[in-house]
Amino acid sequence: MSPADTRRTYAAQIEVESLMAANRSGGEQAAASPVALSSVVRDKRLRKVIQMIESEELSSVHALAIEVNLSPSHLQHLFKQQTGVCITELLTEQRLRKAAHHLEAGDMSIKEIAYAVGYEHASSFIRAFQRYFAQTPGAYRYRSASGHC
Repeated sequence: MSPADTRRTYAAQIEVESLMAANRSGGEQAAASPVALSSVVRDKRLRKVIQMIESEELSSVHALAIEVNLSPSHLQHLFKQQTGVCITELLTEQRLRKAAHHLEAGDMSIKEIAYAVGYEHASSFIRAFQRYFAQTPGAYRYRSASGHC
């Protein structure tokens, strides 16, 4: 990697880390932007992965890896190496942001939302949501419905 590439990767990593830190401290939706990541990635396969994540076409590392003819572990390694971001964290944040939108709409049960965003068990979804937003999905729905987010 050239010094210029290293600087671009470092700058994107700082941007992503600051977005993730803002998210965790404020309980708001401010995750790593796939658009910000694509600006530092030179590998065409990883750009395709970022586009698929952004468009919500595929939501598992395995499915993404198949699309770009890589093993899941190699994809995870390349992604982390070139972006400084763990692809599984990015996918999890995407799922949870999507879940938050469903909760705000209020037309699905929490269990239905869990399945809709890719969780096999509602309890796993609730734990992940609470870690990410510092509140349960039920509390998030109540606060968004009453305007007290």
